[in-house]
Amino acid sequence: MSSASTSSTERLAISVGGDTIAGTVWLPAAEPSGVVIVNPATATPERFYSTFAEYLTSRGLAAVTYDYRGIGASGSPRDHKQLRMRDWMQVDVPSVAGWARSRFPQVPITAVGHSIGGHAMVLGYGIDELDRFAIVASHAAYTRSIEPRGERLRVGAILSVIGPTLSRGLGYMPGKRLGIGEDIPAAAMIEWGRWARKPGYFFDDPSMGAIERAAAVDRDVYAIGAVDDPWASPRQMDALTSRLTSARVERRTYSPAELGVAKLGHHGLLRRKVGEAAWPELVDWLTASA
Repeated sequence: MSSASTSSTERLAISVGGDTIAGTVWLPAAEPSGVVIVNPATATPERFYSTFAEYLTSRGLAAVTYDYRGIGASGSPRDHKQLRMRDWMQVDVPSVAGWARSRFPQVPITAVGHSIGGHAMVLGYGIDELDRFAIVASHAAYTRSIEPRGERLRVGAILSVIGPTLSRGLGYMPGKRLGIGEDIPAAAMIEWGRWARKPGYFFDDPSMGAIERAAAVDRDVYAIGAVDDPWASPRQMDALTSRLTSARVERRTYSPAELGVAKLGHHGLLRRKVGEAAWPELVDWLTASA
């Protein structure tokens, strides 16, 4: 139970084969008027989204946060070394959406996807239960598009050399030691590095069927990013959303000055005391009538 008297939390556990997706349901004081699923970014634990979830409950909505399998409370990356990024998109994201619909059968369900969490929905995974969805800092993540040069070289070395090498040796990617978030399964790191070397990211991987899947998405999409995000630059976000040829996409790019902060970057729009000024507009869009 949360410390606030007006809201509460419940732990959730979703069985997927022999694994468990662990997470939290955040409940407002009264019956929720809707539900927002938060599909997390790579190597980003669900606790990162707790302040955003609390804001959602203050708006009368329930929120669902969780860890992908092999991350945080959903199991050790060492024990899930064969899990790929596509497994999170194709299995975890739809499993959570299906669980949310069974738990809240009578209210609208929407979702916010951060980075890979948005990638999943852009490819149509987990959207059958959704009225609409928003993506935050989701992009065609080609490493050579990163600016400035120093960050491009750092990320390129991690994704193409250091991460895959360590993952093959250790059975997981030591994200904490490398300064890029939580530890993740080896296969996820290797697939991430392989996609990041392709100009079209996973759209250049024939086994994903990504071009066709994105073109079939017909939900309304709200795509927001930050002008100073070195990974998901506005140009790279546009490279992703341009594939949504059957969807109605609204784009919004924030600057740090607009939100009264020094920096936004890749995580800032969902970070406590950084992106909070953007949340009312985001939730207004999620809860608007189609």
